Amino acid sequence: MTDYLILFRIVLGVNLLPAFGPPTWSIIVLYGFNSDLSVPAIVLVGATAAAFGRFCLAHGTRLLRRWIPDKTRSNLEAARAALERNRRGGFLALGLFALSPLPSAQLFEAAGLTGVKLLPFTLAFFVGRLVSYSIYAGSAAVIEQLTLGDAFRDALTSPTGIALQVAMLLGLVALAKIDWTKLLAPKRR
Repeated sequence: MTDYLILFRIVLGVNLLPAFGPPTWSIIVLYGFNSDLSVPAIVLVGATAAAFGRFCLAHGTRLLRRWIPDKTRSNLEAARAALERNRRGGFLALGLFALSPLPSAQLFEAAGLTGVKLLPFTLAFFVGRLVSYSIYAGSAAVIEQLTLGDAFRDALTSPTGIALQVAMLLGLVALAKIDWTKLLAPKRR
């Protein structure tokens, strides 16, 4: 039981990071290599901790809304309204994102800033992570030579990883700066 709690805490801590954390799948895979724990249990604990960590990150980001200028806040509210109007497209995009290896921290920060309902958002993420972590754990033999240090170092020093994190952070800033009310207004002829 202690091993599962340690795994939970590690994954939770990584998923509370707003950027530049190592990918959770690498922790799950490496934990599976270095313990006698059941792989399905590792996947379940990892997905639960990741979802809870991202939920807390989004909620913490939501608390920052009060210090955001009124114009930016109204832009974010317009983005939220647009997302809520097109639920099917939003859930499809979230599902694809949840299954992809792309960093999710900024997605949850955006969810917190826009004020979307976090529970359905987090549940979709959890289901997606159950699937993706199962795939990673199942194909772990391919990456058996990795070490946890390599995974952390790559997350912090890989030019591609850094560029992706910076791009996602810039996307988060752009989300807040775009005048969504004007952009989404019906076009007059």
